[in-house]
Amino acid sequence: MLDLLFAQYKGYSIFFIALEITAVVFGIISVLFARKNNILVYPTGLISTLIFIYILYNFKLYGEFIINIYYSVMSILGWYLWSRRNNGQEEFPISIMNSKDYKISAIIFIATLLFIAFIYQFFDKFTDLTAYVDAFTTALFFVGMWLMAKRKIENWIIWIIADIISVPLYFYKGLTVSSLQFIVFTIIAVLGYIEWKIFLQKKI
Repeated sequence: MLDLLFAQYKGYSIFFIALEITAVVFGIISVLFARKNNILVYPTGLISTLIFIYILYNFKLYGEFIINIYYSVMSILGWYLWSRRNNGQEEFPISIMNSKDYKISAIIFIATLLFIAFIYQFFDKFTDLTAYVDAFTTALFFVGMWLMAKRKIENWIIWIIADIISVPLYFYKGLTVSSLQFIVFTIIAVLGYIEWKIFLQKKI
């Protein structure tokens, strides 16, 4: 079983393996902070995304590469939004999506899908099913990150769907540790949704 999961790492350098493990660890720590509605989700997540930018570029997963650039930018924005206060209260507390949020999310999803499709077409990389899956998950992740920055509970639903799809995608591309990370992410996302739901119910 171990040979099946990690055989592809035989050709990787120790430096590269250490980088991936570091990115995964900080990614998991970041999601745990998100589950607890803790602003440290952003600085820890930023470390992970910056490392993955380098890794994914080398593995030619251009959709995921671009999304990690977006993650890095959104981490800075989210960090700012979550730190804002209005009369001592959080300016962006946990809440549910409204009609405007749905419209913006739809625009982000479609625009991202078209942009990633253009990138793959430009580099002539639409030669494998993974390219189409990567484009779809990238669009989902763009929406999820936006909703998290706005502290919308529906962000967890988006993460759950995208994380589940990413498990086989990353394994197929030879990033087993990252694939296992998305299994952990899925579990944490489910728990995060439950905890945020309980928090909202207590406010009612």
